[in-house]
Amino acid sequence: MRNKAILIACLALLAAGCEDKGNFPKDKGVLRIVQYNVGVFSKEIDNSVPMVADMMKELKADAVSVNELDSCNTRHMNNQLSDFAEAMGGWNFRFSRAMPYREGAYGVGVTVPDEIVDAMTVALPKDSGSEPRACGVVETPCYVLATTHLDHRSREAAVLQAKTLTAAIKAKYGETDKPVFLAGDMNSKPESEVLTELAKDWTVISVQDNTYPSNGGKACIDYILVLNNKAKVKVIGSGVPVKFETGDVAIASDHLPIYVDVKIK
Repeated sequence: MRNKAILIACLALLAAGCEDKGNFPKDKGVLRIVQYNVGVFSKEIDNSVPMVADMMKELKADAVSVNELDSCNTRHMNNQLSDFAEAMGGWNFRFSRAMPYREGAYGVGVTVPDEIVDAMTVALPKDSGSEPRACGVVETPCYVLATTHLDHRSREAAVLQAKTLTAAIKAKYGETDKPVFLAGDMNSKPESEVLTELAKDWTVISVQDNTYPSNGGKACIDYILVLNNKAKVKVIGSGVPVKFETGDVAIASDHLPIYVDVKIK
């Protein structure tokens, strides 16, 4: 009864926060998850945090997976995820360090307006890849969302990283009633060995439109997936936005954002 009551409360909150207005309408009761490699908020301009936050608000994002983040290093002295979460309206967040970088850190993160009831960071092996990677996982009362950024140079390393994060997430959340989502820049095309490996335990629920580069997408390398556990999820829609009123995707980052709308049954 307690789990049922929590689920009903979660759905009510989602329904109350949804609007069917603007350029990106969404149904009531929908959870809109966004994956965005933000390129340390400085690929084309000095600080795209305000622009990206405005774009995510325009998109009506309910949860954002963010890749390529600096945290208090000599390239960017601020905690970029903290600043982004604040710009989103004081959202909760968790940063996951992939590696030390310039006297600080570099990694990935998740920000949500919901309470974060648990979180973990899964260190991913460098192996033959370019650098250490990480998978950050947050649990809310209604769902679990993981974010990652896999190796871009070594296919073998990326496959091993996919295996590692899957094993860790299944060990903790394989039997949960909550849906478990994985979002990230996989640096791999749909037909790759990396996506074949992930397909053993996950289902891709986002469209496979091109997400990179942002000034004219030529490859689909960003995805949102759901773990094949006992949770029931209905996919309502998905897209790769290329035009916003509040920002310019060509300068906000070198990737395009991708989103998926789901209803938790």
